[in-house]
Amino acid sequence: MSDREQHTPPLPAPSLWPIGFAIGLACVLVGLVVSTAALVIGLVVTLVFGGLWVRDLAGKRPPAVAAAPKPAMATEADLNATTDRATFLSLATVGVGGLIGAGVTLPALGFGVLPSFVGDRVETKEVDLGPISNFPEGQYVIATYLEDPDLGEVTRRTAFVRNNGRTEAGEPSFTTIFSRCVHLGCPVQPNGPIDEEARQEVNGVELRPVLAASFGCPCHGGLYDSEGNRTAGPPVRSLDRYEFSIRNGNLILGRLFSVGDVDGTGAKARISKYYRAYPGVHVDGIEKWLYPIPTPGSTS
Repeated sequence: MSDREQHTPPLPAPSLWPIGFAIGLACVLVGLVVSTAALVIGLVVTLVFGGLWVRDLAGKRPPAVAAAPKPAMATEADLNATTDRATFLSLATVGVGGLIGAGVTLPALGFGVLPSFVGDRVETKEVDLGPISNFPEGQYVIATYLEDPDLGEVTRRTAFVRNNGRTEAGEPSFTTIFSRCVHLGCPVQPNGPIDEEARQEVNGVELRPVLAASFGCPCHGGLYDSEGNRTAGPPVRSLDRYEFSIRNGNLILGRLFSVGDVDGTGAKARISKYYRAYPGVHVDGIEKWLYPIPTPGSTS
Protein backbone atom coordinates (compact mmCIF):
# COMPACT_ATOMS: atom_id res chain seq x y z
CA MET A 1 0.00 0.00 0.00
CA SER A 2 1.38 3.41 -0.96
CA ASP A 3 1.87 6.37 1.38
CA ARG A 4 -0.88 8.25 -0.56
CA GLU A 5 -3.45 5.57 0.25
CA GLN A 6 -2.37 5.42 3.91
CA HIS A 7 -2.90 9.17 4.44
CA THR A 8 -6.27 9.46 2.61
CA PRO A 9 -8.98 10.17 5.26
CA PRO A 10 -12.21 8.17 5.06
CA LEU A 11 -15.20 10.04 3.55
CA PRO A 12 -18.22 10.64 5.82
CA ALA A 13 -21.29 8.52 5.21
CA PRO A 14 -24.19 10.08 3.25
CA SER A 15 -26.74 12.01 5.34
CA LEU A 16 -30.37 12.97 4.84
CA TRP A 17 -30.15 16.06 7.05
CA PRO A 18 -29.15 18.42 4.17
CA ILE A 19 -32.26 17.35 2.26
CA GLY A 20 -34.48 18.18 5.24
CA PHE A 21 -32.65 21.49 5.68
CA ALA A 22 -33.31 22.36 2.00
CA ILE A 23 -36.99 21.42 2.34
CA GLY A 24 -37.25 23.68 5.38
CA LEU A 25 -35.76 26.62 3.48
CA ALA A 26 -38.23 26.01 0.63
CA CYS A 27 -41.11 26.09 3.13
CA VAL A 28 -39.80 29.38 4.55
CA LEU A 29 -39.71 30.97 1.09
CA VAL A 30 -43.20 29.71 0.28
CA GLY A 31 -44.50 30.83 3.67
CA LEU A 32 -43.25 34.38 3.11
CA VAL A 33 -45.72 34.64 0.25
CA VAL A 34 -48.52 32.22 1.14
CA SER A 35 -49.16 32.15 4.90
CA THR A 36 -47.63 32.66 8.32
CA ALA A 37 -48.32 29.02 9.26
CA ALA A 38 -46.16 27.72 6.40
CA LEU A 39 -43.42 30.17 7.40
CA VAL A 40 -43.40 28.95 11.01
CA ILE A 41 -43.35 25.30 9.92
CA GLY A 42 -40.47 26.02 7.52
CA LEU A 43 -38.46 27.75 10.24
CA VAL A 44 -38.95 24.80 12.63
CA VAL A 45 -37.96 22.25 9.97
CA THR A 46 -34.92 24.32 8.97
CA LEU A 47 -33.68 24.70 12.55
CA VAL A 48 -34.22 21.04 13.43
CA PHE A 49 -32.54 19.58 10.36
CA GLY A 50 -29.81 22.23 10.42
CA GLY A 51 -28.98 21.33 14.00
CA LEU A 52 -28.94 17.61 13.21
CA TRP A 53 -26.73 18.27 10.21
CA VAL A 54 -24.22 20.25 12.25
CA ARG A 55 -24.18 17.59 15.00
CA ASP A 56 -23.70 14.87 12.41
CA LEU A 57 -20.77 16.68 10.84
CA ALA A 58 -19.19 17.34 14.21
CA GLY A 59 -19.39 13.65 15.08
CA LYS A 60 -17.88 12.52 11.79
CA ARG A 61 -14.62 14.42 11.82
CA PRO A 62 -11.95 12.35 10.07
CA PRO A 63 -9.00 11.26 12.19
CA ALA A 64 -6.00 13.50 12.20
CA VAL A 65 -3.55 12.80 9.40
CA ALA A 66 0.13 12.91 10.11
CA ALA A 67 1.70 15.99 8.62
CA ALA A 68 3.99 15.45 5.69
CA PRO A 69 7.64 16.03 6.48
CA LYS A 70 8.89 19.49 5.75
CA PRO A 71 11.14 20.00 2.81
CA ALA A 72 14.72 19.96 3.83
CA MET A 73 15.38 23.46 2.48
CA ALA A 74 12.26 25.13 4.01
CA THR A 75 12.66 27.04 7.25
CA GLU A 76 10.06 27.82 9.91
CA ALA A 77 10.04 31.47 8.90
CA ASP A 78 9.28 30.53 5.27
CA LEU A 79 6.32 28.40 6.32
CA ASN A 80 4.91 31.16 8.56
CA ALA A 81 5.24 33.72 5.79
CA THR A 82 3.43 31.45 3.35
CA THR A 83 0.60 30.84 5.85
CA ASP A 84 0.23 34.54 6.63
CA ARG A 85 -0.03 35.43 2.93
CA ALA A 86 -2.67 32.76 2.35
CA THR A 87 -4.69 33.96 5.34
CA PHE A 88 -4.45 37.58 4.18
CA LEU A 89 -5.60 36.72 0.66
CA SER A 90 -8.52 34.68 2.00
CA LEU A 91 -9.67 37.44 4.33
CA ALA A 92 -9.22 40.07 1.62
CA THR A 93 -11.33 38.04 -0.80
CA VAL A 94 -14.09 37.58 1.76
CA GLY A 95 -13.98 41.28 2.70
CA VAL A 96 -14.20 42.51 -0.88
CA GLY A 97 -17.02 40.06 -1.58
CA GLY A 98 -18.86 41.31 1.49
CA LEU A 99 -18.51 44.93 0.44
CA ILE A 100 -19.80 44.15 -3.04
CA GLY A 101 -22.72 42.20 -1.59
CA ALA A 102 -23.57 45.01 0.82
CA GLY A 103 -23.43 47.58 -1.98
CA VAL A 104 -25.90 45.54 -4.00
CA THR A 105 -28.32 44.45 -1.28
CA LEU A 106 -28.46 47.35 1.21
CA PRO A 107 -30.05 49.93 -1.16
CA ALA A 108 -32.73 47.45 -2.22
CA LEU A 109 -33.26 46.35 1.38
CA GLY A 110 -33.60 49.94 2.56
CA PHE A 111 -36.05 50.72 -0.23
CA GLY A 112 -38.11 47.70 0.74
CA VAL A 113 -38.06 48.04 4.54
CA LEU A 114 -37.82 51.75 5.39
CA PRO A 115 -41.38 52.64 4.26
CA SER A 116 -42.62 50.30 7.00
CA PHE A 117 -41.07 52.61 9.62
CA VAL A 118 -41.26 56.01 7.96
CA GLY A 119 -44.78 56.13 6.52
CA ASP A 120 -46.28 59.29 5.08
CA ARG A 121 -45.31 62.11 7.44
CA VAL A 122 -46.66 64.95 5.29
CA GLU A 123 -48.47 67.30 7.61
CA THR A 124 -52.21 67.80 7.00
CA LYS A 125 -53.66 71.26 7.46
CA GLU A 126 -55.98 71.59 10.42
CA VAL A 127 -59.67 72.06 9.64
CA ASP A 128 -62.22 73.71 11.94
CA LEU A 129 -65.52 71.81 11.68
CA GLY A 130 -67.37 74.22 13.94
CA PRO A 131 -69.04 73.80 17.35
CA ILE A 132 -69.26 70.28 18.73
CA SER A 133 -72.98 70.94 19.29
CA ASN A 134 -73.40 70.38 15.53
CA PHE A 135 -72.54 66.71 16.08
CA PRO A 136 -75.33 64.79 17.86
CA GLU A 137 -74.05 62.14 20.26
CA GLY A 138 -74.06 58.62 18.85
CA GLN A 139 -74.73 59.66 15.25
CA TYR A 140 -72.42 60.01 12.25
CA VAL A 141 -72.20 63.29 10.36
CA ILE A 142 -70.69 63.60 6.87
CA ALA A 143 -68.34 66.58 6.92
CA THR A 144 -67.22 67.87 3.53
CA TYR A 145 -64.68 70.68 3.31
CA LEU A 146 -61.78 72.18 1.37
CA GLU A 147 -58.48 71.30 2.99
CA ASP A 148 -56.83 74.25 1.23
CA PRO A 149 -59.35 76.83 -0.04
CA ASP A 150 -56.62 78.62 -1.99
CA LEU A 151 -56.20 75.54 -4.21
CA GLY A 152 -59.93 75.01 -4.64
CA GLU A 153 -61.89 71.83 -5.39
CA VAL A 154 -58.86 69.60 -5.83
CA THR A 155 -58.46 69.69 -2.03
CA ARG A 156 -62.07 68.73 -1.23
CA ARG A 157 -62.14 66.06 1.47
CA THR A 158 -64.82 64.13 3.31
CA ALA A 159 -64.76 62.82 6.87
CA PHE A 160 -67.27 60.69 8.77
CA VAL A 161 -67.53 62.16 12.26
CA ARG A 162 -69.37 60.68 15.23
CA ASN A 163 -69.69 62.21 18.69
CA ASN A 164 -69.07 59.39 21.17
CA GLY A 165 -69.81 61.44 24.27
CA ARG A 166 -67.08 61.35 26.90
CA THR A 167 -64.47 58.83 27.91
CA GLU A 168 -64.16 57.38 31.42
CA ALA A 169 -61.67 60.15 32.13
CA GLY A 170 -64.26 62.77 31.17
CA GLU A 171 -62.59 63.78 27.88
CA PRO A 172 -64.67 64.37 24.71
CA SER A 173 -64.50 61.42 22.32
CA PHE A 174 -65.01 61.55 18.54
CA THR A 175 -64.66 58.97 15.81
CA THR A 176 -63.14 60.79 12.81
CA ILE A 177 -62.83 58.50 9.79
CA PHE A 178 -61.29 59.49 6.45
CA SER A 179 -63.49 58.64 3.45
CA ARG A 180 -60.81 57.03 1.26
CA CYS A 181 -60.74 53.26 0.85
CA VAL A 182 -57.44 51.72 1.97
CA HIS A 183 -57.45 49.36 -1.01
CA LEU A 184 -56.77 51.83 -3.85
CA GLY A 185 -58.07 55.13 -2.51
CA CYS A 186 -61.60 55.19 -3.94
CA PRO A 187 -64.25 57.24 -2.08
CA VAL A 188 -66.07 55.24 0.60
CA GLN A 189 -69.82 55.69 1.03
CA PRO A 190 -71.85 55.31 4.25
CA ASN A 191 -74.34 52.44 4.17
CA GLY A 192 -77.41 54.17 5.54
CA PRO A 193 -79.89 57.00 4.82
CA ILE A 194 -78.59 60.56 4.66
CA ASP A 195 -80.76 63.28 6.19
CA GLU A 196 -80.50 65.90 3.45
CA GLU A 197 -83.11 68.11 5.13
CA ALA A 198 -80.82 68.57 8.14
CA ARG A 199 -77.93 69.68 5.93
CA GLN A 200 -76.11 72.77 7.17
CA GLU A 201 -72.98 74.72 6.30
CA VAL A 202 -70.67 76.12 8.95
CA ASN A 203 -67.64 78.20 7.96
CA GLY A 204 -67.47 76.55 4.55
CA VAL A 205 -67.93 73.03 6.00
CA GLU A 206 -70.95 71.06 4.81
CA LEU A 207 -72.52 68.83 7.50
CA ARG A 208 -75.07 66.08 6.73
CA PRO A 209 -76.31 63.60 9.36
CA VAL A 210 -76.33 59.94 8.28
CA LEU A 211 -77.42 56.66 9.87
CA ALA A 212 -74.27 54.74 8.93
CA ALA A 213 -74.38 51.10 10.03
CA SER A 214 -71.26 50.43 7.94
CA PHE A 215 -69.17 51.83 5.09
CA GLY A 216 -68.67 50.45 1.59
CA CYS A 217 -66.41 51.09 -1.40
CA PRO A 218 -68.33 51.01 -4.72
CA CYS A 219 -65.16 50.42 -6.76
CA HIS A 220 -64.01 46.96 -5.66
CA GLY A 221 -66.44 45.84 -2.97
CA GLY A 222 -64.51 46.78 0.15
CA LEU A 223 -66.69 46.73 3.27
CA TYR A 224 -66.04 48.22 6.71
CA ASP A 225 -68.03 48.15 9.95
CA SER A 226 -69.20 51.23 11.86
CA GLU A 227 -65.76 51.61 13.48
CA GLY A 228 -63.91 51.40 10.15
CA ASN A 229 -62.66 47.81 10.56
CA ARG A 230 -62.40 45.86 7.33
CA THR A 231 -65.06 43.14 7.17
CA ALA A 232 -64.94 42.06 3.50
CA GLY A 233 -63.26 42.71 0.18
CA PRO A 234 -59.67 43.55 -0.81
CA PRO A 235 -58.74 46.32 1.71
CA VAL A 236 -55.68 45.40 3.78
CA ARG A 237 -56.46 47.32 6.98
CA SER A 238 -59.01 49.55 8.72
CA LEU A 239 -60.00 52.97 7.42
CA ASP A 240 -57.61 55.83 8.18
CA ARG A 241 -58.56 58.39 10.83
CA TYR A 242 -57.92 61.99 11.74
CA GLU A 243 -56.40 63.21 14.94
CA PHE A 244 -58.72 65.74 16.56
CA SER A 245 -58.77 68.36 19.25
CA ILE A 246 -61.33 70.65 20.89
CA ARG A 247 -60.59 74.40 20.83
CA ASN A 248 -63.01 77.00 22.15
CA GLY A 249 -65.82 74.48 21.83
CA ASN A 250 -65.01 73.69 18.16
CA LEU A 251 -63.96 70.34 16.69
CA ILE A 252 -60.60 70.57 14.93
CA LEU A 253 -59.40 67.86 12.54
CA GLY A 254 -55.64 67.35 12.48
CA ARG A 255 -53.19 64.91 10.92
CA LEU A 256 -54.28 61.70 9.24
CA PHE A 257 -53.00 58.38 10.59
CA SER A 258 -53.45 54.75 9.61
CA VAL A 259 -55.19 52.11 11.70
CA GLY A 260 -54.43 48.42 12.03
CA ASP A 261 -57.68 47.50 13.77
CA VAL A 262 -60.15 48.91 16.27
CA ASP A 263 -61.09 46.90 19.35
CA GLY A 264 -64.34 48.06 20.93
CA THR A 265 -66.70 50.85 19.94
CA GLY A 266 -67.18 54.53 20.52
CA ALA A 267 -65.45 56.10 23.49
CA LYS A 268 -64.21 52.67 24.68
CA ALA A 269 -62.50 51.77 21.42
CA ARG A 270 -58.81 50.86 21.46
CA ILE A 271 -57.16 51.93 18.21
CA SER A 272 -53.93 50.44 16.76
CA LYS A 273 -52.41 53.69 15.49
CA TYR A 274 -49.60 53.97 12.90
CA TYR A 275 -48.03 56.60 10.70
CA ARG A 276 -50.19 57.24 7.68
CA ALA A 277 -49.58 54.63 4.98
CA TYR A 278 -50.61 54.64 1.35
CA PRO A 279 -53.66 52.65 0.24
CA GLY A 280 -52.82 49.00 -0.31
CA VAL A 281 -49.97 49.00 2.23
CA HIS A 282 -50.10 46.83 5.36
CA VAL A 283 -49.28 48.51 8.68
CA ASP A 284 -49.05 45.49 10.99
CA GLY A 285 -48.31 41.78 10.97
CA ILE A 286 -45.72 40.02 8.82
CA GLU A 287 -47.30 41.58 5.72
CA LYS A 288 -45.89 44.92 6.86
CA TRP A 289 -42.41 43.57 6.08
CA LEU A 290 -43.39 41.76 2.90
CA TYR A 291 -45.43 44.51 1.22
CA PRO A 292 -44.14 47.89 2.45
CA ILE A 293 -43.94 49.63 -0.94
CA PRO A 294 -46.76 52.07 -1.83
CA THR A 295 -49.23 50.78 -4.40
CA PRO A 296 -48.72 52.45 -7.83
CA GLY A 297 -51.55 54.71 -8.80
CA SER A 298 -52.98 55.06 -5.29
CA THR A 299 -54.57 58.36 -4.35
CA SER A 300 -54.71 60.30 -1.11
